[in-house]
Amino acid sequence: MMQKSILITGCSSGIGYCAAQGLKVAGWRVFASCRKHEDCDRLRAEGFESPLIDYTQPDTIRQGLDEVLAATGGTLDALFNNGAHGTPGAVEDLPTDALRAIFEANFFGWHELTRSVIPVMRAQGHGRIIQCSSVLGFVTLPWRGAYNATKFALEGLTDTLRIEMRDTDIHIVLIEPGPVTSKIRQNSIPHFERWIKWETSPRRAQYESTLNKRLYQSGGPDPFELPPEAVLKKLRHALDARTPKPRYYVTTPTYLMGALRRILPTSALDRVLARI
Repeated sequence: MMQKSILITGCSSGIGYCAAQGLKVAGWRVFASCRKHEDCDRLRAEGFESPLIDYTQPDTIRQGLDEVLAATGGTLDALFNNGAHGTPGAVEDLPTDALRAIFEANFFGWHELTRSVIPVMRAQGHGRIIQCSSVLGFVTLPWRGAYNATKFALEGLTDTLRIEMRDTDIHIVLIEPGPVTSKIRQNSIPHFERWIKWETSPRRAQYESTLNKRLYQSGGPDPFELPPEAVLKKLRHALDARTPKPRYYVTTPTYLMGALRRILPTSALDRVLARI
């Protein structure tokens, strides 16, 4: 049996790094991409094939995928879109250019890579495209408007693609983690500092008492936080199942919010989310 191949983005740490390690152990040929040269070099030293892919740089998307296809002879069994970041801040303080920037990284780049992979999978007659979304792809939390918006957009686009691809053997899957151990909070700080002028915001006192403390003070794991291996488990099922599920919840909060969204009126759900 030929070794299956997968391209994973955002592999410098967290979910992507765990997925790359776990699938390599499971026998997959893993192309573990990162957006920084130094991270790619580190992964190559660990024995991975690591193309440079930065979702905000279309040239790297094309060149990175070309590198993968040259190595495999033009085939790719699976794509796991994973790399993303947050831009914390109240929506009223969020410049439109900040939204444009995060959509480039969390949405438009994903779409470009996905569209580039589909012809490859059509030609070979099969494939899996798996999108790492979030519980924040179907419920919202305050201070996370930019990230919420990208994940809601991703869910809508992915659901549409899944329906459209029903006449093919290309399976489209969403994975929806809740709190999972990663560096997303630390990695969001530069974006917060670049875009959010919280000192002049009418919500300055709220920033000081809530968001700033969360960003800059380590409070330990979030309630119900799981290690990235929890995502890997669902990813393995999405890759190995004869017929994968359309979406996979990860962590207790994801299951809870999925249930509350179905049974509560919007006003009641708003009250719950406002207290989190």
